Formats: sequence, structure tokens, C-alpha cells
Amino acid sequence: MELQTKRRVAFPRYAEYNCAIKYFLENGLDVRYILQPPLTQRTLEIGAKHSPDFVCTPFKTTLGSQIEALEAGADTLIMTFGACRLGYYGELQEQILRDLGYDFEMINLTEYSTGRKKDYLRCIKRLNPKVKYAKVALAAAEALRMVEYLDEITCLYYKNCGFEMEKGAYRKAYSRFISALYSASSKPEIEMAYHNVQEAFDKIQTEKPAEPLRVGIIGEFYTAMDAFSNLETERKLAEMGVEVHRWMNISHRLLHYPGDNNLGVKVRDFCTYDMGPNSTANIWSAKDYAERGFDGIIHIKSANCTPEIDIMPVLQNISRDYKIPVLYLTFDAQTSDVGLMTRLEAFYDMIAMRKKVIR
Repeated sequence: MELQTKRRVAFPRYAEYNCAIKYFLENGLDVRYILQPPLTQRTLEIGAKHSPDFVCTPFKTTLGSQIEALEAGADTLIMTFGACRLGYYGELQEQILRDLGYDFEMINLTEYSTGRKKDYLRCIKRLNPKVKYAKVALAAAEALRMVEYLDEITCLYYKNCGFEMEKGAYRKAYSRFISALYSASSKPEIEMAYHNVQEAFDKIQTEKPAEPLRVGIIGEFYTAMDAFSNLETERKLAEMGVEVHRWMNISHRLLHYPGDNNLGVKVRDFCTYDMGPNSTANIWSAKDYAERGFDGIIHIKSANCTPEIDIMPVLQNISRDYKIPVLYLTFDAQTSDVGLMTRLEAFYDMIAMRKKVIR
């Protein structure tokens, strides 16, 4: 009976980070987390149906995910804040959902993103007035560790899964790891999931060339990290025999970010001013990949993402100065999987031939 009276909270699907959100809310705030279905074409279609035409694609995806959460029984929605139009998502999406007739409470984190501790506490109290702050702090620390483990293992996965001798071995181990994180309810269970996947990865035999093709992924914060939103670009590349790298993740960009000013010093030959939420990080990443001798860079963004459009001329300058190819991919509700494969295969052929000539 107690479980039924708990607040039923949901957050839009975002890559696999919902496992950490679920852990924090259930273990720290003692609410029930409603995990909506994984993102599908239906999610995007119902989100696009009720969204303004020219809004960026993540708005449509997250709106569709919120609708699916409400259909799954959520009575409270949480929406994050951001430095671009993301900061307006919560207010507009709430109005759209209310116009559709849904009854729920919206907790828009933009209202609490003042940087003042009392406002964060006010948000926590709104979710659960009886919460104990020591319990919240402990759950937050464990959830953040979960995020770090998730990012670390995901990086290892895409660097190596394209060279496995037993097809699908990495995918099976990675899927078990993700499932274990979603079901974890304590720190020992998080640690067990992490150590189990490390052992599983270590046992997988690979055939990796001494100098494999290496491609760096950069781009818009949501689309570059969410496999559904970019039609699994990283997996497709890996299956071609590419070592895929993506610096952009929650751990690097939010938890251990060196700061725009520090990175700005490293890219001042290409960029004097900050041009958006992730512009400095993406320009630095592209320059870093080029200096480390990568074979190519792929820039991923959603349709109508102004900050990422702004940095494209800078990326062209990096491509010219370092003689490194850059492939620009834009994703929206109509992006074709077949069309994407055609472009990726052409890019692969080009960088493979180029590597042979340079070698």
C-alpha cells in the first residue's frame, strides 16, 4: 500500500543515464520512479506531432518520452535546465501536455538553477517534504559513481566491439551491465555490475590491427550521446571495423569538466569567443582528435541546433589545417537509416583509402 501512495516520478529517456536518475530518486528521495519504454520511432512521432515545426529534434523526442511516461502512470515529470533553448523546454512542454489534457505536476529544474543551495533544497523538498538530506547526499554520490562507470564502460565498448572474434560478445556483456545498473538498489550492486562487465570485457578475444581506423565523435549534447537519436552511428561505425571515440559524455562534460576558459586557451587560434553550450568543448575535442592523428571526425547535431551550426566553420578550419576529414550529420524525425548508412560507408571508404596512401 505504501508503494502506491508514493509520488510516481519520470524523467525523459536520455541514452542510458536514466538508471542513475532512477537510483537517486528511489534511494535518496524515496519516490517511485516510472521508467517509460526505450525511445522508439513512436516516441519521436508523437513528440513531433505536438511540437512546433522548427523546434530542435531533442525537444520532440523528450516530449514524446514524457507522453509515454504519463501513459505508464507517472504523476510527476522532471525536466532539466540548459544553456540553450533547452532552458525553455520545461515551460513549453508543460503547456503542450496540459493542452493535451494530461493531469500531472511538472518540476522544471530551470526554476531552481540559481546556483544557490537553498533553491536546490527547495526542489528536493517539493519532491518529498520528509526527505533526509544525509540520505539524499549519499544517494547522489552513488548515482554519480554509477554515471562514471557507465561512461567508462561505454567508451571501452565502442573502442573495442568492432574487433571482437565472437560476434555479439561485447554487446551481450554491455547489455547485462546496463540491465544490472537499472536493477541496482545499493552501492554493492553498482560495484558488482561494474566489476562483472570489466571481467567479461577482459575475456573477450579481439583481432585489432596495430593501427586501426580511429574516428572521433563530437556534437550536440543530446543527439551525440543518445544512440536512438543518432540512429546508432557509433555502433554502425564499430561494425565496419572502426575504433570509435567520443569524449562528450556526462562525466567529462559535467562532472569533471576543465572549464570553458581552460579549454578556450587551447583553441584560441580557432575560436576567440564562446558560441554556445558545448562549442568550446567540441572545438577542443576536434582539435585534440586531429593532433592525435585520428583518421576522421564526425560532427553530430539535431536539426535546427543553432550552437552546433555556429561551430561548423571552425571545424572546417581545423579540417583544413590538420588535413583531417570531417563528416557532418544532421538528424531529425525524417532521417533515413539507409541514407545514414550510405554516408557512413562512403566516409569509411574515404578514410580507409586515405590511410593507405598516407602510410
